[in-house]
Amino acid sequence: MNYIKRIWHSFHHWEDIGMWRDVTKEEKTQLLNIAIEFTGNHLLYGENMLKVIDEFPIAAEHNLTDLGMNRRAWIGHAACYLATGCPEYITRAAWSQLTDEQRELANRQADNAIASWEDKYAKKNKELDKEMGRQGIFEWNT
Repeated sequence: MNYIKRIWHSFHHWEDIGMWRDVTKEEKTQLLNIAIEFTGNHLLYGENMLKVIDEFPIAAEHNLTDLGMNRRAWIGHAACYLATGCPEYITRAAWSQLTDEQRELANRQADNAIASWEDKYAKKNKELDKEMGRQGIFEWNT
């Protein structure tokens, strides 16, 4: 996608807000093991990254329109949260336990999911362009 306008949404509207929570020490140990297994399975991980696009549309727009952030990390964290309920800081810890090959396969899945989101986002905005005119969506040209 050549151009993405940065969109912000208040955290009150994010569907993934639970992934920023803290857990007990006992939960952390259990969730870390779950997250290592989950993120190590790139096909399952990728499948859930695609689910994030549909199930977290507001959080996806907020995060994936920010081209300055690590979009792979966000979609991976959100996918792990969606599938396992795991907070993002535990997903980050799990990531450090993966092999280089597992990380590369997971990153390919993230790239595919981000490309899929960008395609859907572009089509959605193209439809809005038709209804409102290009100026109403992307820029005001006086």
